[in-house]
Amino acid sequence: MWKVILRRILLMIPELVILSLLVFLLAKLMPGDPFTGMVTPQTAPEQIEALRVQSGFYDPWYVQYYNWIVRMFHGDLGMSYQFKTPVGSLILSRMGNTLWLSLMTLILSYALAIPLGLVAGRYENTKLDKGIMIYTFVAYAIPSFVFYLLGVWFFGYKLRLFPTSGSVSVEAVSKVGYFLSRLDHMILPACLMALLSVTAVVQYLRSEVIDNKNQDYVRTAQAKGVTEKKVFTNHIFRNSLLPIAAFLGYSITGLLGGSIFIEQIFNYPGMGLLFMDSIMNRDYSVITDLVLLYGILTLIGSLLSDIILSFVDPRVRIE
Repeated sequence: MWKVILRRILLMIPELVILSLLVFLLAKLMPGDPFTGMVTPQTAPEQIEALRVQSGFYDPWYVQYYNWIVRMFHGDLGMSYQFKTPVGSLILSRMGNTLWLSLMTLILSYALAIPLGLVAGRYENTKLDKGIMIYTFVAYAIPSFVFYLLGVWFFGYKLRLFPTSGSVSVEAVSKVGYFLSRLDHMILPACLMALLSVTAVVQYLRSEVIDNKNQDYVRTAQAKGVTEKKVFTNHIFRNSLLPIAAFLGYSITGLLGGSIFIEQIFNYPGMGLLFMDSIMNRDYSVITDLVLLYGILTLIGSLLSDIILSFVDPRVRIE
């Protein structure tokens, strides 16, 4: 299996090359340039033109792409025109917030999705099952930004239960207070994201439970007089959960990329908010590096899902 994993990693190299080229070209096709926002009544046009020449803005696209790749291999991700800091340091300073928010959302999502999927599958076609299915259909259909805005308005402004912006309160000075403040700022966005992200797992797990209920080994256990509770716990429950592990890698990368809207609405200083701010300010160096990072995470998530599934289910082997 390790040879197959190594082969998959090597196949990721041309995929990353194509991805980096597409990201670079799409960023260059965006209207304007990062120096346009620096124009003020006191700014001389010659100064802006000198900055464009100095940054290689007028070089052929393939020269700019080559220089960008060479600098990246040397650990230089460029400078942010907006924040006037290295892009690598800027992304690292925001990555922790996004990772913690995504981790909390992932835990809440599976804690909610697994019971709902098991109950819906076990009590198929009952009112309980139909209620859970209606919830998943509504959660899948409702626009995420509308749901997030309603959550901010109701829980943040109407009930005033949770903070509506930032990642930590300025009053938090001690380590315990700092931790509790960060947790308080993550609860509402993580819960809102979890409520919308459970649909695929719930429906897939429900289908797995229903399929396993009709398998021959379940009928054999029932014919031997095994109680329904033991059949469900020892056979149906265990075998239905195995394919869910394949969603884990995709869920992690999906949450990292899907946090863009929630961070924008909550003004949460993570990679998603940084990405949106960079687009608004034409900060090409940050845009290209973040999109490339999201693409790499997607490829890693795909590989991680296959590896996890092959470990938890001996019947499955990566080919």
